Amino acid sequence: MSLFVKDPVHFDLPDADISYYPNFFDHDAADTMMAALIKTTPWQQDNIKIFGKVHAQPRLTALYGNDEKPYSYSGITMQPLPWTLLLEKIKLQVESTANITFTSVLLNLYRDGRDSNGWHSDNEKELGNNPVIASVSFGAQRVFQLRHNSEPIKQSIVLEHGSLLLMKGTTQHFWKHQIPKTAKPIGPRINLTFRVIR
Repeated sequence: MSLFVKDPVHFDLPDADISYYPNFFDHDAADTMMAALIKTTPWQQDNIKIFGKVHAQPRLTALYGNDEKPYSYSGITMQPLPWTLLLEKIKLQVESTANITFTSVLLNLYRDGRDSNGWHSDNEKELGNNPVIASVSFGAQRVFQLRHNSEPIKQSIVLEHGSLLLMKGTTQHFWKHQIPKTAKPIGPRINLTFRVIR
């Protein structure tokens, strides 16, 4: 597995600690990992309740982790699968940069531009106070949008193939983020969000 880490881009945002590594994995390694993840992951599509109505979640997901600790969000509770060798290797690379040991990873497969993830914060109680979220992206570039909860401040980041985004500190208390839909004809994207479940 080739690691191709350049100096990160730091964003000067209030109440946030966000770093972006556009070339965390080199292109060939990212291609190989994405192909393996698409083929071997037991993807599922859960229903999600929004404003009292039930909809099919607009993406596919899978959860892997330690100690059979479930993860709940938006009315969905997922039971983790045991780590695969590939996910463990990716996790070790991410941990060496984030300086933290993660216990789980949520995989999202955005099949095309119609798949999305609405405004939310990763602030579930099982993530503890000031959680560290490490997000690895493979595949088509997607725009990652952030907005402050009380100030008129927004930030957009284009998440590239093989990139790593780190969110630390009070980011989840003061900011929401989303992956919006796009009408552009784009290919699939896989996102791995590493986190610590308490």
